[in-house]
Formats: sequence, C-alpha cells, structure tokens
Amino acid sequence: MRPTQRIGRRIGLLGGSFNPAHGGHRHISLAAIAALGLDEVWWLVSPGNPLKPAAGMAPLPARFASAQALAARAPIRVTALEREFGTRYTADTLARLVRRWPKQSFVWLMGADNLAQFHRWRRWRRLARTMPIAVLSRPGYDAKALASPAMPWLGRFRRPAACWRHSARAGANKPRVKWSAPTLLWLNLAPDPRSASALRAKDPGWASRLATTAPRDNVTHRRIPF
Repeated sequence: MRPTQRIGRRIGLLGGSFNPAHGGHRHISLAAIAALGLDEVWWLVSPGNPLKPAAGMAPLPARFASAQALAARAPIRVTALEREFGTRYTADTLARLVRRWPKQSFVWLMGADNLAQFHRWRRWRRLARTMPIAVLSRPGYDAKALASPAMPWLGRFRRPAACWRHSARAGANKPRVKWSAPTLLWLNLAPDPRSASALRAKDPGWASRLATTAPRDNVTHRRIPF
C-alpha cells in the first residue's frame, strides 16, 4: 500500500438491510474500529438488496430504527445515504460517497459470506478500486470466501491488517495518510452466531413495534423521506 494524501477521519462502512439490526452488527463494527484504528463506522441501511428477495423485508423506517437502537452509545452512525443518492448498487453508492466527502478515508467492511458471492455484485472491481475492503471472518463462510471467483483478482491486493492500524496512528510529525485501493484486509474476529434471520424467526412482529415516521439521518442530520 502507498500513502497518497493527507486525510481527516478514518471511517468504516458497513452496508446491509439490517432486517433487523442485531448485536452481531455492533460486535463486528466495534471489533473493526479496534483492529483498524477507525474513528467510527457508518451503517448504510439499504432500501433493498438486489441479491435478496423482497419478501420478508421490513419497511426502511423500521430497519433504520432498529439500527439506531443498536448503535446507541457507540462510535457508529446510521445513515440511509443510498436512499438519498438514489443508487441501487453498492459500487455506485460508494463512488458518490467518496466524491461527497473527499477528505475522509473510507474502508468497506464486508462479511466473509458476502465475499463468497462478491463476483455477483455489479461492478465489483470498480468498488474495490474505490476504497480498501476489510473482510470480516464469519463462521462457516471463510473457506467459501477464500474460494470465491473474485479472489484470483482481489487476492493479489491482500495486505496485513496491522499495516492499516499502524498507519492510523498520527502525531505532530506524522499526519494521517489515505491508502491506495485496491487493498484487501482480512480480520479474524471472535465468532458471533447471531443473525437477522434467527431474530425474525423468534420475533416475526418486530418491525410493527418500531417507528414508522421519518427518522433523522445520523450522517447528514436531515430527515429521511420515505
């Protein structure tokens, strides 16, 4: 990795449907902050995942509210930027995001289960060239992720996570730097078995108890139109 320019904050981006958000999301976000020396993590609550069926997907206000509840008192911001941008695919969302906040340094946080199907994502190479990617290990998916059809290309850019963490330390004579992409980091995290599907099975009516009015975006601080 080569430093390219001085930056402001280091921000991890965790996208997903959050249907609903759960403790596992918080666990991996805090672990990524510690492992990579991030200032905070943004949860990008998607209006809809093109690779997931619409059936069983709760309304965006309920999913956003569940994420806000889980992010409380943590360096995590919940946002619906994808709704504001009008983008459908992650590569397009991230391209818009880095243009809007050019002084920040972003890293895309992705579970090993998503890496296993990363080659199916629209313009996935463009995404990898937009910002570094940190893959979060997940029980039962790591082997499939490493065997993903995307890995022959993406694996060439694999770097130790310690390099990123070391570069995050800034001082009077050592300004922060933005690192080049593509870069692939692998984070071996403590296993966390919690899942949204298990929560939905246990509590099918969870969404009906959450707010249905337009909440305020934690990044833009504007009301989110639904």
